[in-house]
Amino acid sequence: MSITVEEIFETVNMTLRQNFDIRTLTLGINLKDCMDRDLDHFCGRAGQRIEQMGRRLNVAADKMQAKYGIPIINRRIAVTPVSILLEPLPKTKTVAVAVARMLDRSAAAGDIDFIGGFGAHVQKGLTASAENLMQALPVALSQTHRVCSYFNMGSTRAGLNMTAVERFGHILKELAFRSKNGIGCAKVAVFANVPDDNPFMAGAHHGAGEPDFALNVGISGPGVVKAVVEQNPDCDLTELSEVIKRTVFKITRAGELIGREVAQMLGVEFGIVDISLAATPRAGDSVAEIIEAMGVSRMGRPGTTAALALLIDAVKKGGSMASGHVGGLSGTFIPVSEDAGMIRAVRQGALTLEKLEALTSVCSVGMDMFAVPGSTPPDVLSALIADELSIGIINNKTTSVRVIPVPGKKPGQMVHFGGLLGSAPVMPVSRRASRAFVLRRGRMPAPIHSLRN
Repeated sequence: MSITVEEIFETVNMTLRQNFDIRTLTLGINLKDCMDRDLDHFCGRAGQRIEQMGRRLNVAADKMQAKYGIPIINRRIAVTPVSILLEPLPKTKTVAVAVARMLDRSAAAGDIDFIGGFGAHVQKGLTASAENLMQALPVALSQTHRVCSYFNMGSTRAGLNMTAVERFGHILKELAFRSKNGIGCAKVAVFANVPDDNPFMAGAHHGAGEPDFALNVGISGPGVVKAVVEQNPDCDLTELSEVIKRTVFKITRAGELIGREVAQMLGVEFGIVDISLAATPRAGDSVAEIIEAMGVSRMGRPGTTAALALLIDAVKKGGSMASGHVGGLSGTFIPVSEDAGMIRAVRQGALTLEKLEALTSVCSVGMDMFAVPGSTPPDVLSALIADELSIGIINNKTTSVRVIPVPGKKPGQMVHFGGLLGSAPVMPVSRRASRAFVLRRGRMPAPIHSLRN
């Protein structure tokens, strides 16, 4: 893949003036050959591998950052789903929590920002290991700092596991009250159709079909896209789509270049480049502000869904032209807490919880990083999850939910999480939802088009 001098100058400009960065280098590690009936043996072998590979990842990332001048914000590791790793071990909460602590210690020793994979695929039912891990989640995530968790509770082929969804409302409530400002809930995502090669937390894990090691890249650049949209205020929507496509093409090429070099340095396979636009609390690094630059007066008002659909389509087309290894989530994130424009829209009443859910019919993930009052009943949390995952199942797309019930907070108040997680206004939500429906449990059948070959 050759890079021209002009592309290098454009990339430098994007980095210096428009907040372009490599959001994450995520190294996937297969830990299945570390599995053991003895907890100490397993933790020793797995922890050593995580620490060693984490240190090597940091050395390689630092070299790439110095060579190209493009910031690499997060260095992360994703491991085999922990519910699988727990299979030979005793099915107790104590064991699951011990494994979470091992992951946390090893990530810290390797100077890794986050480690993902503390989760399970439960779309058709709960194994004993998966159920044990789920029940251990409130303790495990409230006593660790870097561990992230995911549960895939639905898929277009399998339907939706409502038994797991119903239980999860209670688990989120307990986790929220065990962690400051409910921040433990920011480290767990519930998915439908989760991809196995996702470099973004909290859903990252090293899934089935992956090699022993794989280096995945998550790029970003909402500031870059916003800048080109602002530079083209008079073009029609067809021309605007082309402008965004060309910009994302350049971003993707830069990300793949760095990813391939890091993979080569580590002696591992290059996996995918995830081209998702991911906002941060930094000024000018907002997806909502892209939508507003396109001509929508405020994120959430009429026209928002159409503008977001155009943006995501252009992002996907531009990325797929630039690389044959586009994967993961790839599109646009709309987390409330990490995006200054989203926060402003919520506080002004332009963006409601209902509109946020509607936007997820076209966005690349789902209802991400939004806060609700800590008094929200568990069945309401479960119903929110069920609604969102159903959108993904019916439309054969990835959707997820990261909802944070914040103890002691009421609608309209702000909660501060710090770092990349930012701050969020607490959004109002009905205290009465669908208790009788949620308590039916069972499995919602897969939609009819899942029968296609």
